[in-house]
Amino acid sequence: MNKQKNQTIWEERLKTYEELVSKCPRFERKGKTMPYTSANGYMFSLLNKAGEIGIRFSKEVQKKYMEEFDSSVFKSYNSIMHGYVLIPEVMLGDLDNLAKYLNESYDYVMTLEPK
Repeated sequence: MNKQKNQTIWEERLKTYEELVSKCPRFERKGKTMPYTSANGYMFSLLNKAGEIGIRFSKEVQKKYMEEFDSSVFKSYNSIMHGYVLIPEVMLGDLDNLAKYLNESYDYVMTLEPK
């Protein structure tokens, strides 16, 4: 794919990510060039440069959701983001449902020892 097409895909995903986060009033999107959400000192969702969305869960829930979503671990800048699940493109069509998972992730990081 050419660079311009990649940029267009990323911009479309950014709009989707912003719309998703806007459905969750307990937190807001952060980051200028690398959009993410964080709470309690932990990032819990991220839009990578490939336009993929990753959401963080506990190890047990991550394993369950990777099977349920037929997905895999999430990578950003060629690094595996431990605890994150790659959100399949098919799930981006139902942001109300996806917002439930994002809120679940927020609830999870709020149980962790603050950084």
